[in-house]
Amino acid sequence: MKAMLLALTGGILLPFAFAPFGYALVAPLSLALLFRVWLNASPSKAALYGYLFGLGQFGIGVSWVFVSMYEYGGSDVFSAAGLTALFVAYLALFPALAGWLGVKAGGGSILVRTLLVFPAAWVVTEWLRGWLFSGFPWLQIGYSQTDTGLRGIAPVFGVFGVGWLLAVLAGLLLSAWLLDRRGRRFALLGAAVVLVGSTQFAKVQWTHPAGDPIQVTLLQGNVSQDQKWRPEAKTTTVQMYVDMTRQHWDSRLIIWPETAVPAFYQQVAESFLAPLEAEARQHGVDVLVGVPYYEAQGNRYYNALVTLGAKPGRYFKRHLVPFGEFLPLRPVLAFVLDILQIPLADFTAGAHRQTLLQAAGYPLIASICYEDIFGQESLTGLPEGAYLVNVTNDAWFGDSFAPHQHWQKARMRALETGRYMLRATNTGVTGIIDAGGRPVAVAPMFEREALTGMMQPMAGATPYALWGDWPAVGLCAGIVGICFARRRRNVSSHQGRQAEPGGN
Repeated sequence: MKAMLLALTGGILLPFAFAPFGYALVAPLSLALLFRVWLNASPSKAALYGYLFGLGQFGIGVSWVFVSMYEYGGSDVFSAAGLTALFVAYLALFPALAGWLGVKAGGGSILVRTLLVFPAAWVVTEWLRGWLFSGFPWLQIGYSQTDTGLRGIAPVFGVFGVGWLLAVLAGLLLSAWLLDRRGRRFALLGAAVVLVGSTQFAKVQWTHPAGDPIQVTLLQGNVSQDQKWRPEAKTTTVQMYVDMTRQHWDSRLIIWPETAVPAFYQQVAESFLAPLEAEARQHGVDVLVGVPYYEAQGNRYYNALVTLGAKPGRYFKRHLVPFGEFLPLRPVLAFVLDILQIPLADFTAGAHRQTLLQAAGYPLIASICYEDIFGQESLTGLPEGAYLVNVTNDAWFGDSFAPHQHWQKARMRALETGRYMLRATNTGVTGIIDAGGRPVAVAPMFEREALTGMMQPMAGATPYALWGDWPAVGLCAGIVGICFARRRRNVSSHQGRQAEPGGN
């Protein structure tokens, strides 16, 4: 019972390491509690403890899913609570798998298990959660360190590299607590090496300016989600964004949020967007507009970002949101549509490789909504792209943890790629992030705002932009695999000795 309570407590504490709380030190302490109960557990018990940890972690950390379904999805309180609980129960399977893997592959000294096996198993299962069934990489532990010395690892090994070192640090803290004086010294020295080494990496400039800074304006319309798609509000909403744009012709680039236009591009192209594009060209300004796009050939619908200005172009969202833009496993999960009164649009995913949009004289890496939470996908188009643009609509989640956690992930993308991130949202968080992942300018949430600031185009490539997630994930998978093989060989050898004449 004590072990179960420790595991659950550790999971409940972990979300407080992330935005909006930002108590980054909680993350290694939380994992240290989990590793402690794994040390003396069987594989099945370790899975149980990992599952309890996951229930606490996701029960607190993704509670905003309930807000989305109940306040904006049209479901009743019991259905929203039930579906949220089901989602949390699914996500908790991944820490459970980490526990089973860690103990099954473990063995040997405390240091081997806490510094090698457990951290590697944790990262492997986080990576698995990030792509299985379209992926949900929320609350991956590396994101909690965007404001600590460990952030220096992100441009080299990405969020998984940061997460792995964080888990190793948790193992070192646990070892310092459990081992004798000599072991304690080793653990504390190891922790110091991790922290100092990460800080030194943070001083390296992996990318460099590609030209002069550019003035940009990001529009935050603050359109209520329950009013956004009403037919009578379409003209008013589009005109509001047009008026805000015309007030900022002194900027070189103006960006509207995701689906800022509550109508298909073809429905407003002549009446609103064509005149606006003509004005933009006269002023030498480019405008990026979030708008649904209909393609008659094939009868396909896309969530799009369209460029108005010197070089027109469009980007179609590649990674669609399950249950919001498409229904996964439709034969099994069709009942969800009867609960959620969200008009499922059945959007089509855009091609993986698309021609880069160009705005303000430079090619850019575009992402829509939660595409920016997938680090590997943000690398497509690098190092050609000079900056990152994300447009989103987090109004679905109200004033919950979600917008702040999403903003933290956008900061990690800037840090990993060594590129500025320009992020325009409907209700917030709208802001400019520099190439080191630091906020330059941030608009107040839930207010209509035109945020103006400077953006620096960048050139060059970070090691992460060249390698992606594979070095960090491959290292962790290799550790788990080697430890598994070593454990099986030892068991087989022990069984062989017992089978010999006179064996015990």
